[in-house]
Amino acid sequence: MTPRGTERWHRGVPSDDTEGYRAMTPRSGSQAVERAIAVLACFGGGEAEIGVSSLAVRTGLPVSTAHRIAQALVRGRMLERVPGGEGYRVGPGLFSLAVPPLMRLGVDHWAPDLYALAADIDLAASLGVARSGEVLSLFSARPPDGCCDTQIPRSSESIDDSVMGRAILAFGPAQPRPPALAAELELVRRRGYALEFRSERSSVLALAVPVFGTDRRPWGAVGVQAGRRRLTDRAVGEVVPAMQRAAARIGRRLPPASSVEKYSG
Repeated sequence: MTPRGTERWHRGVPSDDTEGYRAMTPRSGSQAVERAIAVLACFGGGEAEIGVSSLAVRTGLPVSTAHRIAQALVRGRMLERVPGGEGYRVGPGLFSLAVPPLMRLGVDHWAPDLYALAADIDLAASLGVARSGEVLSLFSARPPDGCCDTQIPRSSESIDDSVMGRAILAFGPAQPRPPALAAELELVRRRGYALEFRSERSSVLALAVPVFGTDRRPWGAVGVQAGRRRLTDRAVGEVVPAMQRAAARIGRRLPPASSVEKYSG
């Protein structure tokens, strides 16, 4: 039997108009939270702004629903409207939530070393840490003359698929790995750094070296990526030693092992 009070919804909705019916159906609190999280997750790629139509496509939500959620997140300061534009960007509320964890990880200690490295090699330098099977890119320092977006890594990636992740895994605790990955990690250990060609045409080269904590365990990784016209084989021979020196300086600046968040790959 159809519950009293909902019969009118079923009668007037064609069987193939399920999306329209779902849009009219009241949502539970948990579903609303999940939708808001999905909208926020769209901003993890580092884009300067995203329009509501793009948010709808990426989340699979109707445009009207994506707009309502975005507006609610603006009221909560999680997002903000781009001045003079139609898009949204990360708001001050999210920044205020991100700052305390970054401070616990010592951003005030190691950010200057990243900027010095970026100025030295004239490429953006990034720092990533492993958390719950992912590598989170915590910070990217751009060189004084700026750089293109190609040099900025994604905000998070699977640790197995990330060049910074493999630099961390190679020097971390020994664990059973698929044969191909185990062989690659052994090569990283022998070489001292991880290397990966990115993009369909392998036109972008990514490099990473481990950052060791005071306990000599991998705490994170320093990463650099750029087009092959910038990162030639000769340039790699100059950039990698500079990265390793910066990683060593960052490692020395980290708080004692007891107060540093441990590797969790």
